[in-house]
Amino acid sequence: MAKNLKWQDEYWLLLMQIYLQKPAGIKPMYSKKMVDLSMELHIAPNVLFNKMCQIANLETPRIEYFWELYGNNPKKLKRAVNMLREMWGFNNALEFYEGVETQESFEKDFKPISADSVLTPVMLTLILDLYFRLTPITMVEETPEVQELAKQIKVKPQEVVEALEAFQHCDPYLNRKDVVMGELVLACQLIWRRYGNANPEDLASFAEQLKEYYK
Repeated sequence: MAKNLKWQDEYWLLLMQIYLQKPAGIKPMYSKKMVDLSMELHIAPNVLFNKMCQIANLETPRIEYFWELYGNNPKKLKRAVNMLREMWGFNNALEFYEGVETQESFEKDFKPISADSVLTPVMLTLILDLYFRLTPITMVEETPEVQELAKQIKVKPQEVVEALEAFQHCDPYLNRKDVVMGELVLACQLIWRRYGNANPEDLASFAEQLKEYYK
């Protein structure tokens, strides 16, 4: 998140535009549009989601003002949003954030784990959820669940299998003796530390939320 970043009034317009998209209402926290806006503003999805709930409830006089101005006029809102983006760095994100110290946190979860991989930490989280639903012998490309997940996150089944195999080296119950190193294994270790020892039901619930990003 950008250093000393504070919520700015114009952000309401960007969030309201997503809220008003059909079907109008609160959008899933990890829907692609919400995540894309989070990445643009460097504000975590859960923060934007809470702000969107405030829009739904018209919780502040400022929100009420924007709602009266744009709530029934999506074209006017679109013009205002387009103008904002043109003003911000002349539509150049690099220029907009030039000189601003940023410290990425959640953004990394949606970016590839390495230059030569398409997998992201979010994808690995979904694969870990699948890992707990399979047995080692079924962690193969032919397994329907593997193919289904690969199709959903738009990767090859082989790449899902490679991640499943990497998670096997993280699983203390398997007690794998062979040592395997590499960026994929290291990335899977980080995901395992975050979710591998938690309640599988909590992971499954979180994974269902993350799948919204790929719909």
